[in-house]
Amino acid sequence: MTEEPSLLEAMERYKKEEVYPFHTPGHKGGRGASPSLRRLLGSALAVDVSLTDELDDIHSPASYLAAGQKLAAKVYGADAAFFSPNGTTQAIEAMLLGAFEPGEKILLPRNAHRSVAAGLILAGLQPVYVQPGFLASFSLPAQVKAETVAAALAADKKIKGVLVTSPSYYGLAADLRAIAACCHRHGALLLADEAHGAHLGFSPKLPPSALACGADISAQSTHKSLSALTQASLLLVKKGRADVNRVAAAMSLLGTTSPNYYLLASLDEAVRQAAQKGRAMAEAAVEAAESLRQSLAALPGVKVLTKEAAAPFALDVTKVTVNCAALGYTGPEAAAALRKEKVAVELADRENVLFWVTAGDVGPAFAAAVERIVACFKNLAAAGRAHLPPAGAEWQLPQPEVLLSPREAFYAPQESLPWEKVSGRISGEAVSFYPPGIPVLLPGEKVTGEVAAYCEKHLALGLKVSGPRDASLATLRVIR
Repeated sequence: MTEEPSLLEAMERYKKEEVYPFHTPGHKGGRGASPSLRRLLGSALAVDVSLTDELDDIHSPASYLAAGQKLAAKVYGADAAFFSPNGTTQAIEAMLLGAFEPGEKILLPRNAHRSVAAGLILAGLQPVYVQPGFLASFSLPAQVKAETVAAALAADKKIKGVLVTSPSYYGLAADLRAIAACCHRHGALLLADEAHGAHLGFSPKLPPSALACGADISAQSTHKSLSALTQASLLLVKKGRADVNRVAAAMSLLGTTSPNYYLLASLDEAVRQAAQKGRAMAEAAVEAAESLRQSLAALPGVKVLTKEAAAPFALDVTKVTVNCAALGYTGPEAAAALRKEKVAVELADRENVLFWVTAGDVGPAFAAAVERIVACFKNLAAAGRAHLPPAGAEWQLPQPEVLLSPREAFYAPQESLPWEKVSGRISGEAVSFYPPGIPVLLPGEKVTGEVAAYCEKHLALGLKVSGPRDASLATLRVIR
């Protein structure tokens, strides 16, 4: 299954030939790079090359990249696969641009990533929002239900597609089989933001992949749960309802003409590795995650998200969510304590920290990290803090009031106002807290009192603001 030619091997051959490059990049194999960059990257700079005949063209793949994308389609059960060196953001924008006509309506759960907003602006689509569920026992957003999607599609016959983020950042998976069946009954496409699920489908111990459930297009972050370099992602398409040629054109339109071949080669290698060892890797990740989950669940005051607690949604158990409320600590406080022990978490919210476990979490280094994590939580418990007060409705993502489409708001005249004066105005930019990057505000939405309170509470936790030009939220751009 992996006998196709390798882009990495072609890059190694190019390096061995010692070709003198009278072409970009300007560092010329590292000779022109700064000394500090040469110390960090060393001989790797020699193969940081630009577009050459020997290494194929991502916009018109004919050799190594064509073979790699063909293998990816085979591995994931797609009819076509596209390498995305611009991350899953490019893949999500391309599937929106390639799947719909300007002005069409698309149904979105409100927990969609901020990259979806960019796709709405580029494609000129009209969003129709539904709220995902809320897992009160962990104070975190859950998933959209099939019956919610069915009701929305029945109420508005003009909705042409549904985009679902599954699995979520916390590993909660929607019932995509039921949602796909509902979409297709209504003549709508199902698109999946599967950024957190590139490892799904390789083991029955994990939820099934989106394409296996009937999704028409899926965007995956190969770098998140497999072994590709950061920013390397895949877009997967099934023929029939989706126009593969238009999606391909959208990928080319949005992609750089100077892709980094390290990213492309890492994608190719990650797909080959998954083709050979996908099941073993997935089950190694499950085993490592369960060992961490069990070690933490045994501690007093520590609550860990399990399959039972996630019901009625499926759970990707490689995401280990730990609730710190009974210890009296917020997620950011617990994350800061862990960082002092040289452990960095993927995500911290009001009550939780998230450990993202992959097949790379093996051996003595992982075992030692688990020991430090357990010791840290024991220290937090010993501090004897009072339980955090229960999260009220003000901690749940507010229902948006959409007054303009994202595209209309993007092009409307704007002005910057102090935060305390923006209530009642229409936002001209997106506001999200990152990670996970779920927008609280999108361009075209009203800044309500609920939105303002939500933002202020999350700012007080010390969470990073993503989206607006003023990351402190002291000011916000609004429609003039």
